[in-house]
Amino acid sequence: QDKAKLEICKLNDPPSAETVKDMIKYARNVIEEFRRAKHYKYILCLTPTPLVELLEICELSLDKMGAVFEDSNVYMLHMMYQAMGVCLYVQDWEGALCYGQKIIRPYSKHYPPYSLNVASMWLKLGRLYMALKNRTAGVKALNRAIAIMEVAHGKDHPYISEIKKELEDH
Repeated sequence: QDKAKLEICKLNDPPSAETVKDMIKYARNVIEEFRRAKHYKYILCLTPTPLVELLEICELSLDKMGAVFEDSNVYMLHMMYQAMGVCLYVQDWEGALCYGQKIIRPYSKHYPPYSLNVASMWLKLGRLYMALKNRTAGVKALNRAIAIMEVAHGKDHPYISEIKKELEDH
């Protein structure tokens, strides 16, 4: 699946191998830069301004990488996941949902059918939909998470009971 995970944009004039190579190098560097910045910002100064800066790193890198990579590219997905995390941290539910919606389809393609990574993303999406008063989408997403988790963990697992209780309470 390497080709799918490193998918480049389908353009009339596709990027050169050198451009792709340079973008992969950029992506690896920006991911490392983000990790350092995240550690510094979260540990040393938990104020909204540094968190906005983290989101800016994500958005700027997504714009730059998006000129060469498809949204399903693992480097794009990594930065979208980080951006979603920042949005969740600052309680920007709409922003987090937007990133999550972009992530779920490629996750479902890249990971095995009963992957807990996919289940976790459905769970996050379901909870975001519920928080944003979109019960129909929330129930659908949570049920998709449950379906995966029942296979991965077994139908009697406490996580599944917890999610089912969430559904009953809403």
